[in-house]
Amino acid sequence: MNLSPLLIATIVVAVLVVLVAFWAIRTFNVLIRQRNQVRASWAQIDVQLKRRHDLVPNLVETVKGYAGHERATLDAVVAARAGAMAAGADPSVEHRAAAEGVLTQTLGRLFALAEAYPDLKANQNFLALQNELANTEDKIAYARQFYNTAVQSLDNTAHSFPSLVVAGVTGIRPPAYFQASGAEQAPVQVRF
Repeated sequence: MNLSPLLIATIVVAVLVVLVAFWAIRTFNVLIRQRNQVRASWAQIDVQLKRRHDLVPNLVETVKGYAGHERATLDAVVAARAGAMAAGADPSVEHRAAAEGVLTQTLGRLFALAEAYPDLKANQNFLALQNELANTEDKIAYARQFYNTAVQSLDNTAHSFPSLVVAGVTGIRPPAYFQASGAEQAPVQVRF
């Protein structure tokens, strides 16, 4: 069997085309899985932030009974919660992180009020809400870390050669990392 050089070249080109197509499809599927992981991890952040937003009104109402004349702090917490909830509709990670940073800061001021009100520090509802909020803050921190890890994985794949070619052609871009705003970077000082 004598194959002509043209037939051999055609077979080689066809095999190369099939291999490149297989690689492109595989790379695209990896990028899609990583993008979906980023979306799922963002959804977990969203769940924890909503949980936090649901706890805040109960906490404010508990504090109102003991520190009703601390209206400015209570109003600031309510306004920060409203801002954070409004930012929930914004797809921008940076805007959402900033709004949540403001809420974190005002919650710190709210907990600092407890220093001036010993009865509030002993109130079981307040303590339960404080513990629940601390638990939620831990879950938010973990969800943020998981989200940033998923973004990093997608970012590494989307910017590595040769997969960056497939990412560029398909328009897959990693979103921004969820970074703490200036208000969140300093630890909140709460002393009981």
